[in-house]
Amino acid sequence: MTPDEPAAPPAPAVTPLVTRLTLARQIRESLVVRIVSGEIQPGERLVETRIAAMYGTSQAPVREALRELEAMRMVETRPRRGTFVRHFVQQTLRESYVVRAALEETATRLAMLAGTMPLPALRAEVKAMRAAARAGDAAAAARASVAFHRHIVDAAHNELLKLSWEALQIEARTSVTMVAAEVKLKDIARDHAELLRSIEDGELETACKHARDHQWHYADLPHDAHGRARRQVS
Repeated sequence: MTPDEPAAPPAPAVTPLVTRLTLARQIRESLVVRIVSGEIQPGERLVETRIAAMYGTSQAPVREALRELEAMRMVETRPRRGTFVRHFVQQTLRESYVVRAALEETATRLAMLAGTMPLPALRAEVKAMRAAARAGDAAAAARASVAFHRHIVDAAHNELLKLSWEALQIEARTSVTMVAAEVKLKDIARDHAELLRSIEDGELETACKHARDHQWHYADLPHDAHGRARRQVS
């Protein structure tokens, strides 16, 4: 730089925003677990100041977390009254998996037809899920599961599909499912390994069916994606 050249502007400070968003996500995940487990009951009011005090933070990340929960339809904001836990959390969870099944079936089809399926990345995520299962690390298993499916959605190269998929708040709903359905970590690894094998085999319709059924399983409906009645376990 010569004496006549202006100094480069300083890089923007991003740490506070990143920290706030990370904290908001942590609060959101914690609230999701508490709602699904029944610790926070349907109809209960969520008070920003109390939650902020509980987590030792300001109200900004709490407000962000509550906005995300509202987008997931787990809570509702009533004018001049506050934010309350919705009564039909399980219903919205089922609905989200039906929609996700359709999106991921389409993403699988597009990626396989285009030859863009990132097999090494998928194998790495299955390996990570197996390691998480051995370590009993539910958070790591959830991260690897979400990453596995995001690789497929990204490989479809369809921005509208990707935006629709992201709008389902996949990370949070995965946490909800793991609590609500008491999913075993070894089963998560096994199910994804089976899905990966169907993709590796290259049979388009089989892989697409597996991608759809993989999500529909968690919809917890009395019938499967093909209209067959599910056997009820007493």
